[in-house]
Amino acid sequence: MIPLGPLGLGEILGGAFATIGRHWKQLLGFAFAVYGMAVVLFGAALALAYVAVKTELHRLLERPDESAPGSDEVMPLVLTFGAVYLFGLFALLVANAAVYAGCPAVLQDAVLGRPSSFGAIWRRVWPRLWAVLGTVLITALIAAVPLVLMTLAFVGMVVALIALAADGSGGWGWLGLIGILGALATGPVAVWLWVRFIFAPAVAVLEGQGTISAMARSAQLVRGAWWRVFGISLLAAVMAAAVSYLIQLVFQLLSLVPTGPASLSDEAADGGAAVTIVVTTMAFGLLTILVGQILTSAFPQLVISLLYVDQRIRKENLAPALAEAAGLPPQRAPDAYGL
Repeated sequence: MIPLGPLGLGEILGGAFATIGRHWKQLLGFAFAVYGMAVVLFGAALALAYVAVKTELHRLLERPDESAPGSDEVMPLVLTFGAVYLFGLFALLVANAAVYAGCPAVLQDAVLGRPSSFGAIWRRVWPRLWAVLGTVLITALIAAVPLVLMTLAFVGMVVALIALAADGSGGWGWLGLIGILGALATGPVAVWLWVRFIFAPAVAVLEGQGTISAMARSAQLVRGAWWRVFGISLLAAVMAAAVSYLIQLVFQLLSLVPTGPASLSDEAADGGAAVTIVVTTMAFGLLTILVGQILTSAFPQLVISLLYVDQRIRKENLAPALAEAAGLPPQRAPDAYGL
């Protein structure tokens, strides 16, 4: 699938597309399974939360007067649905970690010319899932710092503008300034660290390393090639985002088709037609989210995994080991070479 030597940009992108072409059923099936499971768990948590605070929610929505609700009425709802949101965020992180672990496993079969299956991918992913999840959590926390500061800056500027329009004072402007300066200071550091640790999921799967050792190993492999790794990874992310946007646009247009005739008639807008419209729109919306998430996570991770292989070829002369491993029985190759 790839030449046994240092890889150029075209060979890395071509290898990622070739992997998808040969193993798309296993790769997309695995991604749909893990993201679908995350959606089901989030939906179940949301349903349980609704059942738990159903009475308080209806009481709040059906208030006879227009006075502002008290904190004792709002706080249980905020805490309950806030907990559901955090649970959904964690479920998405676990699903991302599973996909990040599954891509190197699929790529391993593609590079060595071995057949792949859903069960084989899962057997390789499960023992390494928590190590990969650790790397995903740490890098997510690193990336969250400038994002939180930018949010703080936005909130500070909005509050300052509101205060300026209300009474002529801009006392909250300092909050926006602090957020902007903090984001400018931490953003480049976060990007630098993200690129240094970018190979950690592949290392955790292919070399069987733990979270911290995988991140240290990634930093070692990236050293001396930071800009190259950053540029190719960014290009892969932009390509995946563009294709994802186009596919989501098509799904959104298709989701409008059932609503067209129904929206032209008032008689068709009640009862079963209304339910059909809502269910169809929700189904297309969910499918759009799943397809977009799979594309924006799977393709860049395949490119990153190929970059990992390329760095090992360049730094550790992995090519002869790859050639020999490709000729060995499938069960001996991972033990002997980690690839």
